[in-house]
Amino acid sequence: MTRLRYAVVIPAIAGTLLAGFTPAFAGQDAAAGKQPLNSTNIPPQYANQTLSWHKCAVPDELPTAPPAGAEDMECATYKTPRNWYQANAQIDLTIAVSRLKATKDATASVVTNPGGPGAPGRNFPARLRNQPKLREHQEIVGFDPRGTGKSTNITCGGAIGTGSDLDPRDRSKQNLNLILQATKYAALSCQQKSGELGPLINTDQTVKDIDLLRVLLGRDKINWVGYSAGTWMGAHYAQAYPTRTGRFVLDSSTEFTTTWQKSFDWQPLGFERRWRQDFLPWMAKYDKLYHFGTTGEAARQTYEQVRYALTQGAVTLPDGSTVSANGLDSFIASSIYSKRSFPGLADYLVSVRTLTQGTASAQAKTSAAQKVKAADKSTETSGAQPLMVPTDGDAYDASFWTIPCNEGPWTGSTQSAIKQSQKLIDQQLPLLGAGWFIQPCLFWKKPPAPLPVLNGKGVPPVLIVESEHDPATPIEGARRAHKAFENSRMLTITGEGDHGIYAGGNAGVDKVVEAYLVDGVVPNDQSLPGVALPVPPGA
Repeated sequence: MTRLRYAVVIPAIAGTLLAGFTPAFAGQDAAAGKQPLNSTNIPPQYANQTLSWHKCAVPDELPTAPPAGAEDMECATYKTPRNWYQANAQIDLTIAVSRLKATKDATASVVTNPGGPGAPGRNFPARLRNQPKLREHQEIVGFDPRGTGKSTNITCGGAIGTGSDLDPRDRSKQNLNLILQATKYAALSCQQKSGELGPLINTDQTVKDIDLLRVLLGRDKINWVGYSAGTWMGAHYAQAYPTRTGRFVLDSSTEFTTTWQKSFDWQPLGFERRWRQDFLPWMAKYDKLYHFGTTGEAARQTYEQVRYALTQGAVTLPDGSTVSANGLDSFIASSIYSKRSFPGLADYLVSVRTLTQGTASAQAKTSAAQKVKAADKSTETSGAQPLMVPTDGDAYDASFWTIPCNEGPWTGSTQSAIKQSQKLIDQQLPLLGAGWFIQPCLFWKKPPAPLPVLNGKGVPPVLIVESEHDPATPIEGARRAHKAFENSRMLTITGEGDHGIYAGGNAGVDKVVEAYLVDGVVPNDQSLPGVALPVPPGA
């Protein structure tokens, strides 16, 4: 679950068995009790494709050059039916895939997904480039889900972001109506601009795309490393294809056993907790450097003063762009996914405060404006959080809205959503809570498809990894998913709030995860310590 728009954060998605397809157990495979590779009778024109692997080209195939250790990333594409329930209609989509080859003979494939929902993941295998044990005999595979990246795209026509400078803490009827009108405009634009493909951007169809990928990789089973909304997608695949499920790691887990709406509803609590209990006390610890307050609450009050100043007039930067109160909150939320972003966020807050101070010198304001602009640009190119990657146009934004609205119930009305957001403000959860009435799915015209029941029955053991103060996928939802999904295991990372733990610098976690992912050692539920917060430069 990742992306922030109007202070809305929406979490990835999966499906059911191929309805209408008859399992084909025949010949020696059946006699041996083994499923044939294509056990669901995927039409030959899809199942018989060849993945033509070649070194990825930048920017034609990857948005940015791979980092050191992943320079030889390979790319390919394959065709998939636009609608798996009309698989012989001869209307195809293109799916873009990538891989880092195993350092020795590859005996398995681990498919990765960065979340979103709908985030492109073709360059995501690079995250696992420095995991030598994993890479020894497993190729690391990434893909851009249907709708995004270098796969066939959808679009909202650039409408997402309309009204994003309006402050949801302004509870006047006129302001709330303006924000709702902007949300409705963007939601309707998404549905119109994405045309007939839009309703087919959902977990069910994507899970079938993944199983076709499994066939093309020649694997009886796939392994999985999914982060954030990638846990939703992974869990849905496992439920749909339990006999094709290898070792599945669900890192920073959504509450994938419920609806998108209920899973997202944990986020105002999660982001506020990370902000107040982790970041602000950390900033206060280094008050000699930042001068924002010597306690977390004092630092929060300074932030409130800066935010109020922005409501009296947005700060205009030399290039004409602005910093608004709502923009400040969005920057904060996008920066607390990872402790590595704490020093940059602290510097950003100090710079914005300088820009709002009438007593600051012209030289100080010029320097602060440069720092703010540089930080904004860095956030734009790195995505909403550390696991995200840049993409083309607005395809990711469009998918991020479209997927949750296409599947499962989304209940309520604009008035009940406004009441819900006011309750969150009253509960001292304003960072995201103030804008929680911005729910595009309330304006979706096509009824959502029903979600399958996810209970884990018949699914091999899956491993959930979760930090105690994860902002985007709070632990409360992960615990509920763990309880409801049979045979799941859960690693709880204590003293930790990062979103995305495995391969993120915690050696203890990596050891347990790879004992499972590589050696097949299924752990018991357990707690492991997190990594200490950073010491800022100059402290």
